[in-house]
Amino acid sequence: MIKLNFDVKRHILNNGLEVITINKDSQIAAINLGVKVGALYENMAEKGISHFIEHTVFKGTETRNDEQLNEELEALGGEYNAYTDYDVTVYTISCLMEEFENAVELLGDMIINPKFEAEEIEKERGVILSEIKTSKDDIEDFSFKNVNKIAFNESPLKYEVIGLEENVSRFTRDEIKSYYDKYYTPKNSVISIVSALSHEDAIRLVEEKFKEWNGEKPEPLKMIKESNKEIIKVSYKKDIEQSTMVYLYTFNELGKGEELPLRILNHRLGESSNSLLFREIREKRGLAYDIYTHLEITKNIKTLYIYTAVSEENIDETKEAIDKTLKDIVDGKIEIGDKDLQIMKKVHKTAVISTLEDSAELCNYMLHQALEDEDIFEFVKDMDRLNNLDTAKISEVSKIVLKNPTIHILKSN
Repeated sequence: MIKLNFDVKRHILNNGLEVITINKDSQIAAINLGVKVGALYENMAEKGISHFIEHTVFKGTETRNDEQLNEELEALGGEYNAYTDYDVTVYTISCLMEEFENAVELLGDMIINPKFEAEEIEKERGVILSEIKTSKDDIEDFSFKNVNKIAFNESPLKYEVIGLEENVSRFTRDEIKSYYDKYYTPKNSVISIVSALSHEDAIRLVEEKFKEWNGEKPEPLKMIKESNKEIIKVSYKKDIEQSTMVYLYTFNELGKGEELPLRILNHRLGESSNSLLFREIREKRGLAYDIYTHLEITKNIKTLYIYTAVSEENIDETKEAIDKTLKDIVDGKIEIGDKDLQIMKKVHKTAVISTLEDSAELCNYMLHQALEDEDIFEFVKDMDRLNNLDTAKISEVSKIVLKNPTIHILKSN
């Protein structure tokens, strides 16, 4: 049983903005603001605009220019950041409690009053184009992009969050402002706060700093949920020392009750330094320095990746070893036994408690649960489910997920 050292309340402000206040005895406060928009919402002409807006929001407001805004954010003495994903754009600030009111005021100004000055847009255009070019030099990043490209015909996952170079090169201020006006509204956003403030004081603070924000909720979009194609493709890149291999699985049909067993399977398969794939590929065979899995489970995205980098002469043996390990799991020749399950339960519990004790992590978790329209106390249910989970359920999930992969192999030419 997890003992909670905080209290949570949910509120809807008069302008439709949902605010989650988390009262916690902590000297570190955090505020996250999430907008329900990302790469999944973009048509072909818009690919990259959500990410572009995230950058330009930091480039000045109607009352603060770029330098003033970022100097004041820096003066908070904490951390501030933002990220764009496929289905959300999130802005985060964590700082000492004594600076928290300033943090909320700055975030409100950024979100409500971005200036989108033409000169700053041009500067940031260059930054993002440089970011796109840099990602092409990163063979790990490049490999993940390529497996997504070949895996799908229609899914937005086919395209990177950062967008298409030709789009980024031509976005106009009017296009940026129009997209911002459509999605950056209080009724399409959620704020989460972790602080020592009472719920009442936290709400008064947010109401004061965000009361001028207005706008309606955009019309919902029909999301494309496409299964990956079962295909193996080899591509080539100049001047690389190692080849890479990426497996991609989708599991759109997986039920909510099967997500936790999959998380446990994923950890045993490729998340730890004693994982099945790590021991087989690195420890037993010495084929690669590292091999890992990456699991994504949201309302609109359900993907599992396996990644490794090996010498070209070891590609075939590595693929055979990965395939055999996966097949042996599905066929029950490799069992995730009770001992493994007990360890996984401890690992999961440790991860949950670590999140709950860290103000920034707790703030982020609650935000994403609300943005996904999920129970913000899902972690409590997960612990109950974990105590009742058996190895048979994990085996069942492996049979659902570990089939028909898209495989991309990158070689030097």
